[in-house]
Amino acid sequence: MSSATPTSARVRRLPVVGALRLGRPSDVWFKPALSVVAAVAPPSLLLMTLGRLDLAPYTMAGSLCALYAHNRPYAARAKVLAWVILGMLGGLAVALVSASLTRNAVVLVTVGALLAAVQKAVCDATRVGPPAHVILTFVSSAALFVPQTPGQVPGHLALAAAAGVWAWLVGMAPAPLRPHGPERRATAQALNAAAAYAETARGGEEGAGARSAAYAAVHAAWQTLLAVRNRPSTTRRALERLVIRAEVALAAPADADPARLRSWARAVRGTGRIPRTGDPRREEDGLRREEDGLRPDGAGPCRTDGGARLDDDSLRRDGDLLRERDELVGVAAERAVASRPLWSRLGPLAPVAVRSALGCALAGYVSLALGAERPYWALVTAASLYQANITLTWSRAVQRVVGNLVGVLLFAAVAPVAQLGPLALVLCILACNFGAEALIGRNYWLGSVCVTPLALLVTELPGYQPTGELVTGRVVDTLVGALVGFVAAVAVTNRRAGRRVERALTTVDRAREHAARVAADPSSTPAALEAARRGLAAAVVDLRATADAAAGEWWQRALPQERVVLVEQAAHRTLAATVRRRGLLPDPGTTSTYTYTEGASP
Repeated sequence: MSSATPTSARVRRLPVVGALRLGRPSDVWFKPALSVVAAVAPPSLLLMTLGRLDLAPYTMAGSLCALYAHNRPYAARAKVLAWVILGMLGGLAVALVSASLTRNAVVLVTVGALLAAVQKAVCDATRVGPPAHVILTFVSSAALFVPQTPGQVPGHLALAAAAGVWAWLVGMAPAPLRPHGPERRATAQALNAAAAYAETARGGEEGAGARSAAYAAVHAAWQTLLAVRNRPSTTRRALERLVIRAEVALAAPADADPARLRSWARAVRGTGRIPRTGDPRREEDGLRREEDGLRPDGAGPCRTDGGARLDDDSLRRDGDLLRERDELVGVAAERAVASRPLWSRLGPLAPVAVRSALGCALAGYVSLALGAERPYWALVTAASLYQANITLTWSRAVQRVVGNLVGVLLFAAVAPVAQLGPLALVLCILACNFGAEALIGRNYWLGSVCVTPLALLVTELPGYQPTGELVTGRVVDTLVGALVGFVAAVAVTNRRAGRRVERALTTVDRAREHAARVAADPSSTPAALEAARRGLAAAVVDLRATADAAAGEWWQRALPQERVVLVEQAAHRTLAATVRRRGLLPDPGTTSTYTYTEGASP
């Protein structure tokens, strides 16, 4: 099962062209793009009317919270947005108070670096994003270098809080029109991923990649559906049934119908009726008659003493309904399980947090040494780099540098228009906000092309500044932040990555053994089997994410890739067996005709 682990350390090749390759846009790219415009425009225009556009950076801090939680169900989104706003206000408060107490640039850079590390760790641990910590770090770092007095701090925080409340309302605005929009999108993505895996089930690298993507999509769909722990609605139960069908397709891809899965996905994305996997008109009646020992159609007993063969269609239909009921019993049991405490999720993020603190601080110090007036640009550049491993951090550095260099050229072209007046400046800021969110899903560098002029335009809200100085300063700080930040990432090695892979392997082995025992026990309840199966699926997804993250780290021993593959394969076989044990798939070798005997279940 295990392979020998080489003792030599390896240095991995770093991509350049691949890091700039454009991908497909997000399915909902327009939602954050429109939301941020709707959140930024009213406060900015109001301040412009009052002649206090210099206060717009504070309202914009709250407005930018509208970028978050677009993939969460609305009940969960309300809580997440509230926490994001509170987190933004907390970071802004620390920055403003620090700026009011000292003008020592070294102290301010140090405070900014520590804030960036905390924001990075908390956002990663809570999986808040995109855009994760970058917006929070940008807001707090910029505020550190805005002259303040202690008496001004409450008013500036109040402006940010008011704009944050407006951003919360903007984020929740679609709820009355599409109350289950996020759940529908997550379910559709799971169905499409399962269909893609079914189409590539012949094996090979493509099939393996599609399988991992499909399991991740199904897992993400369950996370979305289970994010709200109150009693599920009829719509959410129907979506859960469709995700169960995606899981069935993963267990038996050769028997799945990709066209049907994609058809369900298309129907789910809209606002119409959700496709049903069973006959809802017969469900309650069928279950009630089954409990009374009658066939669902009322024609007679459901079981016979002699094990006689009964109507195949009705028994198959009734069996599907019973199995779906049992599946949803398991879902309800999982919904009642408490989530892991935050502190237990912060531990593995220590190396990334240290990288963030060290890299941001050094980038800021170097920028100060070069005479920069806005060292927070270098700090924010460094903060934006840090990803799950060195390889991804390098890719983000390439994307950031390319995007910023192109972005300053765009700013040079836009600046004359923005300087025509306050209204032109606000409109340019809104256009850059929209463009950044519309393009960043294709590739981070493409979004940075709009983010860079946006950041430069914000600095002109208190008053216009020479374009040449802004461009030069941004280019220098971008290069400093990217270089110093990446060097810090290389210096702070993550030697725990290999150990986390070993722990993930052990977790999958234990989850697989537990699921196999539960599946083999004829007395196991549907809830117990469903909990074991879902636990194993989550462990497999975590193993793949952990192995991928560790594979991109430097200066560590080679990973047991063969063992990872073998453990994944064994886990997938067990997952298929648990689905079969639930009766959602026939056992290999059985006929398509259902036979009921005394004591048997459909």
